[in-house]
Amino acid sequence: MRHPLFFLERNDDMKRLLVSLATVMLAACSAIDKSGSTHAAISWQPWSDAAFEAAKRERKLVLLDLGAVWCHWCHVMDRETYGDPEVAKYVGEHFIAIHVNQDERPDLANRYEDYGWPATILFAADGTELGKFRGFMPPKRLLALFGAFVADPTPGPSALGREPVAAADAILPRDLDNGLHGAWEAAYDRKEQGWGSVLKYLDPDCVELAMAEGRDDMARGTLDAMLQLIDPVWGGVYQYSHGGVWTNPHFEKIMSFQAEDMRIYALAHRVYGDEKYLRAARDIERYLLEFLRSPDGAFYASQDADLIQGEHSGEYFALADAGRRARGLPRIDTHLYARENGWAVAALASLSRASGDPSTLKAAVQGATWVLKYRGTRIPMIDNEPSRTIVRHDGADSWGQYLADALAFARACIELSQATGDDSWISVAIGSLSSIRETFRSTNGYVTAASLQSPLPPLPQVDENIGIARLASRVFHLTGDKQWKEMAEHAMKYLAGVARDANGVRAAGILLAAREFASEPVKVVVVGDPGDQLTEWLLRAARSAPATWLVVSRVDPGASAEYVQDGGVPTAYVCTDAACNGPFHDPEALRKAASPPRRR
Repeated sequence: MRHPLFFLERNDDMKRLLVSLATVMLAACSAIDKSGSTHAAISWQPWSDAAFEAAKRERKLVLLDLGAVWCHWCHVMDRETYGDPEVAKYVGEHFIAIHVNQDERPDLANRYEDYGWPATILFAADGTELGKFRGFMPPKRLLALFGAFVADPTPGPSALGREPVAAADAILPRDLDNGLHGAWEAAYDRKEQGWGSVLKYLDPDCVELAMAEGRDDMARGTLDAMLQLIDPVWGGVYQYSHGGVWTNPHFEKIMSFQAEDMRIYALAHRVYGDEKYLRAARDIERYLLEFLRSPDGAFYASQDADLIQGEHSGEYFALADAGRRARGLPRIDTHLYARENGWAVAALASLSRASGDPSTLKAAVQGATWVLKYRGTRIPMIDNEPSRTIVRHDGADSWGQYLADALAFARACIELSQATGDDSWISVAIGSLSSIRETFRSTNGYVTAASLQSPLPPLPQVDENIGIARLASRVFHLTGDKQWKEMAEHAMKYLAGVARDANGVRAAGILLAAREFASEPVKVVVVGDPGDQLTEWLLRAARSAPATWLVVSRVDPGASAEYVQDGGVPTAYVCTDAACNGPFHDPEALRKAASPPRRR
């Protein structure tokens, strides 16, 4: 293994190591000899075929710097490492340098999410990955690392991933299920609470699985600890705390964390009835609506961790509102991505079910309507082909469609249908699922992009296939249409194939998807006219029920032979995998009936 001082990855002999170090020393001497000259900044290129063609012509390697506009360590690396004249000179001589904001490119972000941010990826000119490296690197370490690959451009271990193979069965075998549960439980930090030992944050799948299986010690321990990362002044959640404790926050506020934490706290309020969890969800909502909402009701992507880029802002965030505003606001990324808007809409719709606040639901509907108008295209049914909903990531996607946008928006529409009772949102979601199936389905799961353009082919990503399996299972139980069961099955076969390599955190998402694929949800059906007050009370009780795997629907009186009104008044039924119960006319009795024991 290369010398750990330089974080070099590959197994090479001493001769190759000395060659790489000599290369770096020569570069350093050259820079020192020309210390009085002005060094040109790195000429960053966008991700494109042209960049790789230039690398072939110039016989250079390709450097991809994948970062985020909100990322503290990305700012530090930009300033201290890539701003170093010696680094800039060496990169210019040996690399075609590409910089990408990961929020703008979900395909690249999903592909390399385990390595950043910032993530540093090196390629041969033909697109072969040579190495993938995580986090900030100071100039000397980066020069040593880059020098090793310039001297010996063969792939290191990080680039030699195993191609996943789909499983024959979508149902997890018992030994695999037990193994995933064991990994999930082993990853729990019983001293500090939460999953993960170095970075502390709320992982939504881990907490949701704990709630679903009645592991309340783990769920509530994490939920309570995470309260420390809610900004007490503006609301919203900081991304994470480092050092294995909950008291050293990184201050960026990213839409994915705002949305998922809001959703989980809203669900926790439904499950436990604890008002502090509802307050937490509403504190996140307060931040979202004040700081990350555009004038026309869409949602921005993030807010930076730093007031001054690259400088830690702990002192700033210790101030009260007036003190912060006097110094200015950390930069807000005002891009309006469909994915981020889908996340926000789904979270707000979920919160409205817990709070009953119509203003929260109104904000969710407005956000979804904006996506349909400015990022969506409805394609009507042609020759018996299903209608489709195509969603663009940004205003104009020159790179084609991304699975992340279609999936986030479809999920948002299902959450809206559950919160509003308006089945037209189910139709929109089905259109988006149809587009996913047509555009992103591969022989092994669903790939992250319609086309990544050469030289990199699109690949399936675990979290997105978890999302598809869970959403398609839900739509199957809402509609009874078996094509969505088949869609979930296809995603589950991919997940079953990669599950044995899953770590404890990722195991939770696979287990949730497997649980929902293989089991019946708690299904509540309310029979009644939509304008009837008792109908609305029953629906509200059903939507706020503490079941974690729950679908709610309303049918008109006389529309179903299976579900009928009792006594000519609005009536509810509760069905599980064992039996149907009812009729119910009392909202509180209905809510209790829709609260089955939580178990593995």
